[in-house]
Amino acid sequence: MTSAKRKRAPTPSYVSPNQLTLEAFASPFASCLKPTTRWVVLGDLIPWDDICGTYLKHVGISRTGRPPLSPRVVIGSMIIKHLMNLDDREVVDTISENMYMQYFLGYASFSIDPPFDASLFVEFRKKLGLDQINAINEKIISLKTHLETPKKESKPSDSNDVDGSSTDNENRGRVIYDATACPQDIAYPTDLTLLSDAREKSEQLVDMLYDPAVHTKKPRTYREVARTKYLHTAQKKNKSLKVIGSAVGSQLRFLNRNIKSINKLLNSFNATGIPLEKRDYKCLLVINTLYQQQKEMYDELKHTIEDRIVSIHQPHVRPITAKVEFGAKIHVSLIDGISFLDEISWDAFNEGSHMMEYVEKYKVRFGCYPRELFADKIYFTRSNRVWLKEKGIKLMAKPLGRPSALGNHVSPGERNPIEGKFGQAKTAYGLDRIKARLRNTSESWIACIFLVLNLVKLAGAALPYTLLKWWDSFSARNALMKKFQTAGEISNEVFLSVKILNPPWAWEKSKN
Repeated sequence: MTSAKRKRAPTPSYVSPNQLTLEAFASPFASCLKPTTRWVVLGDLIPWDDICGTYLKHVGISRTGRPPLSPRVVIGSMIIKHLMNLDDREVVDTISENMYMQYFLGYASFSIDPPFDASLFVEFRKKLGLDQINAINEKIISLKTHLETPKKESKPSDSNDVDGSSTDNENRGRVIYDATACPQDIAYPTDLTLLSDAREKSEQLVDMLYDPAVHTKKPRTYREVARTKYLHTAQKKNKSLKVIGSAVGSQLRFLNRNIKSINKLLNSFNATGIPLEKRDYKCLLVINTLYQQQKEMYDELKHTIEDRIVSIHQPHVRPITAKVEFGAKIHVSLIDGISFLDEISWDAFNEGSHMMEYVEKYKVRFGCYPRELFADKIYFTRSNRVWLKEKGIKLMAKPLGRPSALGNHVSPGERNPIEGKFGQAKTAYGLDRIKARLRNTSESWIACIFLVLNLVKLAGAALPYTLLKWWDSFSARNALMKKFQTAGEISNEVFLSVKILNPPWAWEKSKN
């Protein structure tokens, strides 16, 4: 085996800090940026005009007030955030320090000023919803066919033709289906903790609603006693079911008393004079629903209930897998390394019952049904098998009945690419911990991660294409220089110095 080559570290000479200032430091923009870096490749790969048009069509252009941010800065910042897996504040600081990122965002020169305030990321996620990001993803993915064959200059084929050579009625392509959960960034929910959080929030609502000018006496909440009883059980290392049940019942009674006090305070106000903001009123509704759910489970001695609330501040979050993951469930189609987000739901669903819808979405995208379909056994019910056979789709799964000794069975490793894609998204890009708190911003967060996954995939295909285009221009330049040399317009010394060492436009300066 050949030994691995190691890159030597740079060895700059020592310079006294008193001899160099920031103003004397040469800006890298004085020279050409390296064309093979990821931000340059991605910046040239993305069809900015199309995706900015999609953004402006949804957001609109205001003719009054301060001019809005550039759509390229908005969309590019979201891509940088998830590609680097940074928090909102760190993204703004990194952009102001990195010249390649500023080139990616469309800057004409390096700027030390932050592009925007970090708090605007919430507005970006609200404006760039799930549908808009999926539309942007589709536009970027449409470049894949062109990147795969950069040498050919064939006529533009039908966008519905995946392979570029098949008829419209023929099944084409291979698709892999799977679903996974995207855990939300919440504390692990327990009945006792949820009731304690709801009780504390109800105590805050009592303080907000009490007005000495309107009410004669402030309702008692016994908050110190309730807190002491909660901690007495929560801090125990080993808790029996009897102890937990007793503590849950105690917190239920404290919460019920507070809810009754809140209702009495609300009755003293007019319908338009309730001193509660929209966020606090929403929290009051969540507390009432949580109390009803917990009371029903406590009285009937059960541990499950429909649409169970697991977070006070994120009531849309649902348990996907028992005792493990709480968040959204998504379904993904993997086609030749490209991921498509087919469905996102905050309720657990059986992906096998939705398989026909996913196959029809494949036909909408490519104008034909897939030739082969790989999926887990949950998809392959008898009805689904019959439907796939009618559509001429080859099912790559274990057949029904007794297995044949000579049959060609599908290896479990055939589905590894989509499992690896989930692992890449959760390990490198933060799909295992969605930190957005609203329902729509969380969906935007998830969609951006899959957009970044496809960009990373396409960047790997675009880099050889970029180098090939550069080599073609390099060869054409050398041929043109040879013509000038033969005509005597430039000397042999200039020809040799420019031919290899200088960039493609250097021969023009030498000729002049």
